[in-house]
Amino acid sequence: MIEPQDVIIENLRPGLKSINVKFKVKSLNEEREVVSKRTGENLRVTEALVGDSSGSILLSLWNDDIDKVKENHVYKLNNGYTTVFKNSLRLNIGKYGSLEEVEDGEDIEVNNENNISDKVYEQERRYRPSYGDSGSRYGGSYGGSRPYRSDRSRGRRY
Repeated sequence: MIEPQDVIIENLRPGLKSINVKFKVKSLNEEREVVSKRTGENLRVTEALVGDSSGSILLSLWNDDIDKVKENHVYKLNNGYTTVFKNSLRLNIGKYGSLEEVEDGEDIEVNNENNISDKVYEQERRYRPSYGDSGSRYGGSYGGSRPYRSDRSRGRRY
């Protein structure tokens, strides 16, 4: 297992794992409900704008973690990670991370001028084969690149 490392917000980049970040919560967005694509269960989700003196970022909060966070309180995220969602960098707690309130951190001034979630990131597209796709990654022949015999008999050039 990778030993988590302490980072400041301005140094966050896409794809970081095992990071510890201390921040102040500036604001909480309105909570909404979504349905899990995997399990079909209803989940609660929101985002909080959090920051330190180096910058600010959106923190994704799910279910019970939403109830743990209050505006203008200071927290330390242990073993968190970053992702890109809707072309925007996000900080995440995840199932291996934890969030704890820090009592002596009230003096943190948040740098709102450097919101690193405002920077646009290109997201890698996930490959999703459609029906009729030859599935070059997966093999198979249904709807592949070779034409059906009936298509050849119509005099089309391939």
